[in-house]
Amino acid sequence: MNVILLGAPGAGKGTQAEVISARLGIPTISTGNMLRAAVKEGTEYGLKAKAAMDSGALVSDDIVIGILKDRIAQDDCKKGFILDGFPRTVPQAEALDAMGVKIDKVIELAVDEELIKKRLTGRRVCLKCGATYHVTNKAPKVEGVCDVCGEPLAIRKDDEPATVIDRLKTYHEKTAPLKDYYEAQGKLATVEGTNDIEGTADMMIKSLEG
Repeated sequence: MNVILLGAPGAGKGTQAEVISARLGIPTISTGNMLRAAVKEGTEYGLKAKAAMDSGALVSDDIVIGILKDRIAQDDCKKGFILDGFPRTVPQAEALDAMGVKIDKVIELAVDEELIKKRLTGRRVCLKCGATYHVTNKAPKVEGVCDVCGEPLAIRKDDEPATVIDRLKTYHEKTAPLKDYYEAQGKLATVEGTNDIEGTADMMIKSLEG
């Protein structure tokens, strides 16, 4: 099953992707992690992405799509995958369709914006492996240390309060229209996100089965 997760920054997409990935036995493909891996491996598109990032420019859609093509061609994606962070815009979704990638279901994780703001200030990220935590909702076993690789956790600049409002505005302008795009294809399901990670995951799995 090929799944896309939608939701505002801080809605909990990354956390839910991990849970659903484990339950369904399919990999989660995070745009950020995918880009970092391609850069580290020095692939053709990874080198192009590095050049863009080093110059302070956004990585273009064609580069991201090229890296995504390489990623979903790998063996672990044969039974399906979960896309977290892509597509972000309707043109990207159209490009994904043009690639011939079959998307079975799109789940929107809906969360109140005030709750999102509280969540973001408590989020911590491992800069080495990309694992995400929260000081109250998903605390690491050892405070400030990644459970996966043992590296220190950090607060991303994107999660600083001063940037959150801008990120939410961008989401509503650029990404929210994807809901209409996929609803028109009959693929959209909306799940209310809560602080109960497993309970939310149960609802998301149920929506996939429906």
